[in-house]
Amino acid sequence: MPVKKYKPVTPGMRFRVGNAFSELTTSKPEKSLLAPLKKSGGRNNTGKMTVRNRGGGHKRRYRIVDFLRNKENMYAEVMTIEYDPNRSAFICLVQYEDGEKRYILAPDGLKVGDKVISGKSATPDVGNTMYLSDIPLGSVIHAIELRPGKGAVLARSAGTYCQLAGREGKYTAIKLPSGEVRRVLSACKATIGTVSNPDHGLQVSGKAGRSRWLGRRPRVRGVAMNPVDHPMGGGEGRASGGHPRSRTGVMAKGEKTRNPKKYSNRLIISRRKKKNKK
Repeated sequence: MPVKKYKPVTPGMRFRVGNAFSELTTSKPEKSLLAPLKKSGGRNNTGKMTVRNRGGGHKRRYRIVDFLRNKENMYAEVMTIEYDPNRSAFICLVQYEDGEKRYILAPDGLKVGDKVISGKSATPDVGNTMYLSDIPLGSVIHAIELRPGKGAVLARSAGTYCQLAGREGKYTAIKLPSGEVRRVLSACKATIGTVSNPDHGLQVSGKAGRSRWLGRRPRVRGVAMNPVDHPMGGGEGRASGGHPRSRTGVMAKGEKTRNPKKYSNRLIISRRKKKNKK
């Protein structure tokens, strides 16, 4: 999926790098699979702002995506590949042999007219959903369940994938995009292939206004605040602000924040790779 640059007809277009959307086949979504999407602006049920820097943005409608893939042993034909404003990956509309239509995450390389299937009769081809116990070792997978029948939660963002590393009893070892290797029950499902839109990270917005269109409001640095507003605020002149930490005092670099008694610790074989490791 290529990206494209624009002629600098305005200052905001000078450094803009956008998505070419060459994979998409239609601009109109399936009406029966749309749902309203309410915005909170970062406020909770009492109106208090609990998440900062959110608000505004263009109106969206939610696309009901099938993360369960529970219509098993029945082929579905890919009808369209579409843009989804609620996620970084593309989605595709599939129609089953009985006429039912569903949205699924579009794997990279899947085209209109291809057929996908889920369940025990599925083969390890791109777009097919299989149980982890049936997928060959070394396969590239995405949209992985953590609990059988609960739906896919791992590797759903644009261009992400996991690799099936091995099997231990009732568990399957999977290498995640972060580098972490963890066990997942072999009764869980996963989809073969890589998530679509792999060049999503190459885009450059070009101007601050595009962030506002996406619902993101300006963010103020902690060192630019007063001591009453942030642990790193205050000081004479351009003070560095001390050790990096959040607004609530949680250390940002170096200090471990994961609960040592977390239930899933026993499932992690090796932790994720650290950045800038020397």
